[in-house]
Amino acid sequence: MDYKFLPITDVEVLELIKKEERRQADGLELIASENYTSPAVLEAMASVFQNKYSEGYAGRRYYAGNEIVDEIETLAIERAKKLFGANFINVQALSGSPANLAVYFALLNPGDKVLGLKLDHGGHLSHGHPINFTGKTYDFVQFGCNSETGRIEMDEVEKLAREHQPKMIVAGFSAYSRDFDWIRFREIADEVGAIAFADIAHVAGLIAGKQISGPVEAGFDVVTTTTHKTLRGPRGALIMSKDEEVAKKINRAVFPGIQGGPHEHIIAAIAVALGEALQPEFAEYSKQVIVNSKKLAGELISHGFKIVSDGTDNHLMVIDLQNKNVGGREFTEALDRAGISASASTIPNDPNPPMKPSGIRFGTPAITTRGMREAEMEKIAEWISRVTEDWEDSEKLAAIKKEVGELAAKFLVPGV
Repeated sequence: MDYKFLPITDVEVLELIKKEERRQADGLELIASENYTSPAVLEAMASVFQNKYSEGYAGRRYYAGNEIVDEIETLAIERAKKLFGANFINVQALSGSPANLAVYFALLNPGDKVLGLKLDHGGHLSHGHPINFTGKTYDFVQFGCNSETGRIEMDEVEKLAREHQPKMIVAGFSAYSRDFDWIRFREIADEVGAIAFADIAHVAGLIAGKQISGPVEAGFDVVTTTTHKTLRGPRGALIMSKDEEVAKKINRAVFPGIQGGPHEHIIAAIAVALGEALQPEFAEYSKQVIVNSKKLAGELISHGFKIVSDGTDNHLMVIDLQNKNVGGREFTEALDRAGISASASTIPNDPNPPMKPSGIRFGTPAITTRGMREAEMEKIAEWISRVTEDWEDSEKLAAIKKEVGELAAKFLVPGV
């Protein structure tokens, strides 16, 4: 990007921005939750909407001067409705966990029983982990994956729901590579009279791109998503529903329940990203994300890697490293020295503690945004395999980093 004022007012910060731009351009981003926004989204985030306080909702603000804010927020809402098929959208939640907090705050009471996916089986901290506000506030019962298949057993979910009669069932994940059976989750929730809540933060872009099915069409009571990750927008969130009563409760929970003024410059950028996601090119992008993910998974399997559930249906995969004699944390650090960013990950029933997990998570959204395709997946898998062999050899890691940089130079990072 071109910088007009930072060179005059704060060279120190500008130098750090430039260093980060170089880091992103020279390396490969395989962190499944990360992506690159378009230059248009970056511009919207830097707009004068940053200057405005706008507590309340369109037509019902507490501060004056919000008539244009009402327009941009309404535009974001209408685009999200069109994209996801929901009757109600809240665009004010600051990010994924605050959006989930708003849902719990709106629809539950402290101590209510909730069913969610275990963190080490692919769930998220906000799905009931004991150290998270959700685990401390609500009575979570957690389901997991089959130890042999690495897949969620819906019969087990149904059994737990019948046994515990939860007020809410949370369907969502942060590290699960298979499609979710949204319809079955909805049916189980109906059977026990539970609220059906879906967190689609990781796969929202794939749903928006019409590559996989989503929970709104399956009739879930409420759905949350971040607006970055596969959706390729800024760091914000959406809360969706088709139920008018749920919608009223969600709006009250977000404001004044847990937040004050929303970040309108981010909402403006969300509107831009949603507009981009409504274009035919976004469907092609979403399709290639999955094609690349499947190709990378297949190549890694051919190099002797064990993938939890033996493959992927979406943008990510979790690798069980126990047969590679390297831990997830050590491997992540070695890959970083080789110019490849990834995230350490627990595996189902991980024998090691969360800070030293046995796995690593890879994802293809960011490298697909840069234009990489199947041929590049073959090369990336080869580098990953070489790093497992030489993860303690600084010279060999430096050699791989040079090769990574040569490939990265052929694929531009948007906005850099």
